[in-house]
Amino acid sequence: MSEAADWRPGATLERLRRRAALLQRTREFFAARAVLEVDTPLLVNAPVSDVHIHSAGVRLPAGADSSAQAPQLFLHTSPEYAMKRLLAAGSGDIYQVCHVVRGYERGRLHNPEFTLIEWYRIGRSLSQLMDEVEALVRTLLGPAAPPGSERISYREAFLRELHLDPFTATDAALAAAARPLGLAGGNGAPGSLARDEWLELLMGASVGPHLGADTLSFVHGYPASQAALARLDPAEPRVAQRFELYCAGLELANGFHELAAASEQRARFEADNARRRRLGLPAFPPDERLLAALPQLPDCVGVALGFDRTLMLAVGAAHIDEVLPFATERA
Repeated sequence: MSEAADWRPGATLERLRRRAALLQRTREFFAARAVLEVDTPLLVNAPVSDVHIHSAGVRLPAGADSSAQAPQLFLHTSPEYAMKRLLAAGSGDIYQVCHVVRGYERGRLHNPEFTLIEWYRIGRSLSQLMDEVEALVRTLLGPAAPPGSERISYREAFLRELHLDPFTATDAALAAAARPLGLAGGNGAPGSLARDEWLELLMGASVGPHLGADTLSFVHGYPASQAALARLDPAEPRVAQRFELYCAGLELANGFHELAAASEQRARFEADNARRRRLGLPAFPPDERLLAALPQLPDCVGVALGFDRTLMLAVGAAHIDEVLPFATERA
């Protein structure tokens, strides 16, 4: 079949209608809570530094009368940086439903372009945010929602699934736990991967897929080295105030008690870029506008929820293509 003949949407009409209904339900959920919907740019000047997230670069055509090269822009991988600038400017509680783009992500659970629901609440605790995430997810899943929920620490999740303490286990023990996967670098030899790389591999392939089998599993207390843009726990500085939500083995959401210290955030961006260089990935200057805004950021929590994966669970889809109007190859 020619590409021209393959013109039909990938999702069925029934699932397109279900998608629209869940988007409407999302907006009704936030309207009932007086959370303001905002709209931020798809094109941004500064990409994220996270080594696991790959920004797509874009150069707009320069004007015919211009001899200057068009600046390098990027498709946003999350609206987080722009939304934090709105929070710092006094927006109050906000949410956004938007498409984002991430490179090197394609598979049963990944499409390079997907939909995020991202929101921020001022003066709330991480526990209160988990309550709200659960309420929204149950609203969207309807009868497909599991009956219960659990809140389990990152350490407890590793102990339960791998009988391994992620904070005290040696690198050799982490490598040994990863060896059955057949995925680890250097044939699973200690030292072939950095400690966080072992932990991320184990979480993604051995721990996460077993979470949320018959419940909504909120995993909290990630290692401080994986804090990203989250605060550290003042009572336990080895731990970040961060959580992820799993259901049926799928990671659905990632939430933070948001870091407002510009100097600390700059240091993390610099560490990310150093790691990027070691891995042969491109490194870019940090988002100076975000860093300038952070001292005015109110005490807040924030979370991003993957809408397409949530829809997959709601309709019983096995592949993300089944709930997308057009997967990237058909766009």
